[in-house]
Amino acid sequence: MRGSVRKRGNRWYYSFELPTRNGKRKRIERVGGDTKPEAEKALTTALNELNETGRFFESSKSPLEDYMWYWFAEYALLNLKENTQENYRMVIKKHIAPPIGDIALRDLTPTILQTWINDKRREGYSDKSMSIFRCVINSALRHAVYPWGLLKENPMQYVTMPKRQRKKVSKEEFKIIKRDDLIRIMEYLKSDMPLYMPFHIGLHTGLRVSEVCGLLWRDIDLNEGTLTVERAMVNSKGEWVLSSTKTASSERTIPLGPTIIKLLKEHRLWIKKNKLFYGPHYIDSEHVCVKESGEPITPSSMKYNTNKLKKELQIPFNFHSLRHTHATMLMENGAKIKDIQARLGHSRSAITIDTYSHLTEKMQKESVDIFERALDDIK
Repeated sequence: MRGSVRKRGNRWYYSFELPTRNGKRKRIERVGGDTKPEAEKALTTALNELNETGRFFESSKSPLEDYMWYWFAEYALLNLKENTQENYRMVIKKHIAPPIGDIALRDLTPTILQTWINDKRREGYSDKSMSIFRCVINSALRHAVYPWGLLKENPMQYVTMPKRQRKKVSKEEFKIIKRDDLIRIMEYLKSDMPLYMPFHIGLHTGLRVSEVCGLLWRDIDLNEGTLTVERAMVNSKGEWVLSSTKTASSERTIPLGPTIIKLLKEHRLWIKKNKLFYGPHYIDSEHVCVKESGEPITPSSMKYNTNKLKKELQIPFNFHSLRHTHATMLMENGAKIKDIQARLGHSRSAITIDTYSHLTEKMQKESVDIFERALDDIK
């Protein structure tokens, strides 16, 4: 069996064809080293191993980076959603391969992995990012134990997630939009602006930006006054596509108020007028949030238009602020936590409580007032 080496970027790679069970041939390419001789030596080692065992990656001598890409191809690409695949690909490429990718799989120890995860915490990554980092490498190493038998045990099981020093999140840091700023934004936005309909949907429903962009007209029942979240717009290999929602709890049907129903009806008429005006040049789709030409609005265009508005009005907010503002307005006006949880698509009420535990001075004062009224009853 023959193979080849080639330079890509600053590194040398080796490749060869691997026979598969169905008789077809699969091309394998792996990092060989920083020089051509290193890549040629790695190729010879791999081919010898393949000839002796009949399989590739039977040896735990392989570098962790090679193994991670093997796990990615044999597990992640076959079992995970596209958006998750892209996230995992980036984690391997940016966060695992550079610091510890050259270490042989069999040489990984809990100490090495603990240092790696501690360094990630020191770099300032959020709890969510830290959880993803751990999930990726833990899943890969579990598969190395079983079913592939490359390791006797998973060294990641002994690693402790470093805690983050938590600070109380202020209202400003949380980017809740103030009443006066909301009025200014609504006065600024016109019905033909790309941000107009997404803004109002976000404010009135608390949907995530990906969920707003993923809305189709069949998801909205204007007669019953309901909106169903079934999909989200995500980036897959550089293209915006519709995918299933973030979690099972993210799929939900929520009631709509008369204000947003009126705006949606007007928006649908605006779309019909644009179809007549543009004729065959109109980009026809089921998307609710579209530009004048019919082109669906994506999360990236939403970010661009939000930043543009923020600079012009000098108001500190982003699109996700609408979700926080929606939830805050509900809580301040007496909505039940379970109802807010269902509306936002949180899997547990504890998430809703933790996320909005910082709420405004108005709510804190109301709590005192409630207690004082209760105290009056027993005096």
